Amino acid sequence: MKSVDILGYFAATLTTLSFLPQALLTLRTRDTAALSLTMYSAFTLGVFCWLIYGIYTQNNVIVFANSITFVLASLILGFKLYNTFFAHALSHSRALKARNRPRRRKKKSRYS
Repeated sequence: MKSVDILGYFAATLTTLSFLPQALLTLRTRDTAALSLTMYSAFTLGVFCWLIYGIYTQNNVIVFANSITFVLASLILGFKLYNTFFAHALSHSRALKARNRPRRRKKKSRYS
């Protein structure tokens, strides 16, 4: 293995590991409110393109780093999409159902 390949693996490991704390925090809390949907969409697409490029050029360093990062970024993007489009709609529909539910009338006590 050439020393330049070792440098490539070291750089790939550092950049992938630097992304890991944010990914783990988001996966644990499922809170994506502060994350930009545009940024994560572009980032995930970019990582996917790097992965395809690495496969096409048979560059194991690029394939290694971008495979891991693509999986993590896709999970976070999935949570962001769910929280942005589906969770809000789901909570809104539940609130509407609760509001439109007929209210129970209090039974009159026979002692009053």
